[in-house]
Amino acid sequence: MALMALLVVVCLTSCSTASAITLQDLNKNFVKFKEAVTAKEIKLEAKVTELETKLLRLEGLVERNLISLIKEDFATKMVQLENNVSQQKEMLIALQTKEPADRTTFDLDNSENAYFFAKRGILRTCQEIRAAIPSLSSGMYWIDPDGQGVGDDPIYVYCNMTTGSSSVTHDSESPIDVGHCAEPGCYSRTINYNATSKQMIALAELSGKCQQSITYDCTYAPFEFNNVPFGWWSDRHGNPQYFWAGSNASAHTCQCSIDQSCVDATAKCNCDSTSPMQLTDQGFVTDKKVLPVTRLSFGRTQFEISSGVHTLGRFECFGQAKSAGIPTSCEDLWRIGHSLNGLYSIKGPAMMEIIFCDFTKLPGDAGFQRWVGYADVKSTHVYFYVQRSQRFTTVNASIPFDVATLNVGNGMNVTTGIFTAPRAGTYFFCFTGLAEFPTFPYLSYLGIDLYWNGNLTGRAFVEDVNTVAGQYSPLSLQSTLHMQQGDQVWLQIDTLFPLVGGRPAGRQKRMPPAKRVVLFDDSRHFTHFTGWMLEEEISRSL
Repeated sequence: MALMALLVVVCLTSCSTASAITLQDLNKNFVKFKEAVTAKEIKLEAKVTELETKLLRLEGLVERNLISLIKEDFATKMVQLENNVSQQKEMLIALQTKEPADRTTFDLDNSENAYFFAKRGILRTCQEIRAAIPSLSSGMYWIDPDGQGVGDDPIYVYCNMTTGSSSVTHDSESPIDVGHCAEPGCYSRTINYNATSKQMIALAELSGKCQQSITYDCTYAPFEFNNVPFGWWSDRHGNPQYFWAGSNASAHTCQCSIDQSCVDATAKCNCDSTSPMQLTDQGFVTDKKVLPVTRLSFGRTQFEISSGVHTLGRFECFGQAKSAGIPTSCEDLWRIGHSLNGLYSIKGPAMMEIIFCDFTKLPGDAGFQRWVGYADVKSTHVYFYVQRSQRFTTVNASIPFDVATLNVGNGMNVTTGIFTAPRAGTYFFCFTGLAEFPTFPYLSYLGIDLYWNGNLTGRAFVEDVNTVAGQYSPLSLQSTLHMQQGDQVWLQIDTLFPLVGGRPAGRQKRMPPAKRVVLFDDSRHFTHFTGWMLEEEISRSL
């Protein structure tokens, strides 16, 4: 027992000491761990704070950039809108030179003129502007020859409201010295216009006439020398032209040659003279198919006494191109103001036709006009349907009718049986009838012909032998004719006879009515004649 007690005491002492040491170590370790955790928390908090600061800076930077981009885009759009508004105001201001008769002021907000152009938009030529508001004075105006909303942008031209002319300005209107050089066309200057080529071509197509003046002050500087051309101008297609006045592109000529007033009667131009004095050739080129002038070229000015100075006038168009009362092409439609692409009906050579017009192009461009087909257009309807109610046996006379079911256009005269075409065109005719044979042992027959203006054009024929009373046989004919207005068509019996005893034709004798073949009919109407106009030659009716 004593030993057991001793062991218990020893054990308790040892265990207490061990436990004390372990708790103390644990406490120290916990303190260290807590300190480490606290240090890490502080570092993490500092890192989070740093990241939050950076995030705020980044958000601020993104926001500033985004705002800047939005402002820049907004500012750009505002500038564009302001430019558009400014341009529209400029166009309207250009038009407010005189008040309407019933107004004392002229402004953008209270103006019949401004309202007119706001409603109608930019017109195509100065001629149209002048026609719309005759009170306007001459000045710079916006026009859109190739059509508003299509093609190129409008152009700014000088409008002479006295003549209605449209003048396109360029960079070579002042006198320009060509200098000294020897070779043909060694001096060359491109003409830059205040308009696109497409717009100028459209302006020429819309106008009745176009012209451009060319003046050349020369001293021993010929256009042509010893049949060698040293000077020329280039047309809208870039081709060289050697005529300096008029419209005769096939000959080298100047205005003095046309007037027969050149200083040298043997020369075609004053400048072609070999006289060493200052001369001038001035004229207007009037061929609108080649205008405007796109380049001027001169040469043979290498001598000390030689000189050349050119002055090119503005490209000027006036009047209105003539077109048919009824459009015959996409070009006619374009001239009168159509600008929407689509299918149109026009007057063709013989009848109405359907075409597709692409108004994003100009007349003469590939694809501007495409033919589609014919339109079944008639100025009046023409058709008839007539019948008989009795037998008919008269030979070589038009067959009359007593029943007119239809006679639209009043072309059929029922009493005479003659149809008269009220319109030129293509007509269809159809006849059916019933031949009644008598009792007869030999050959019997009935022939009914269709006559057109007195000429046989179709025949229906029926024959038989050994016939008996009450025997019938149908006959019919159809025909399609191209008739002019006033042409006539009718039916007639030209063969009605039974041959007696097989006698030769020269010895035939006529049989009594009861023995003849007849065109049979009664109240049931076995005889039918109908016709109608298939297509009208509409160009002859309009």
